[in-house]
Amino acid sequence: MITFTSTEPAPTFDHPLEMLHACHGKILRQCETLQKLAAHLTSNGCDQQARQAAQDILRYFDTAGQFHHQDEEEDVFPALRIAAGSNRPRLHDLLGRLLSEHIVMLGAWNALRPLLLQVAEGADIRLPDAVTAKFIGSYTGHIAVEEGELLPLAARLLSPQQTAAIGQRMAERRGAKFAAGS
Repeated sequence: MITFTSTEPAPTFDHPLEMLHACHGKILRQCETLQKLAAHLTSNGCDQQARQAAQDILRYFDTAGQFHHQDEEEDVFPALRIAAGSNRPRLHDLLGRLLSEHIVMLGAWNALRPLLLQVAEGADIRLPDAVTAKFIGSYTGHIAVEEGELLPLAARLLSPQQTAAIGQRMAERRGAKFAAGS
């Protein structure tokens, strides 16, 4: 059976860096689901489980996945540029790399998405190994860099006011209420 569930409570918008970290975990679980889906399609064809898994992956990357990139590009990265100080050269290189990777990830999603739509609609197709591997590989490598470099740097450089502003914008982006400190 292909499943995607989590029993851990999600961080709130009061802790936007923790939200980004939690989102990385969800992305990696979706990538695992994608791997399972590709194998499932090969051995079982496009059954209800396959259709549901494809729908779940589509729903996640069409919403939360897009929000995640916006959170970084529109809020976290600019705030880090302001707070960079003596870290400016290192940060410039890191953010340039991450932005370039976002473009690669979008391209990988644009190649995968139409195939997932077909599966979600019941087409008995297989997901090409090259397409799934590129998608999964682009995300896993990127997340490793963000977890190892970006988030620790953000936690160190961003002020509580900057972090609160990022959380508020993240909430607004999702149409959620933001009550700092609640």
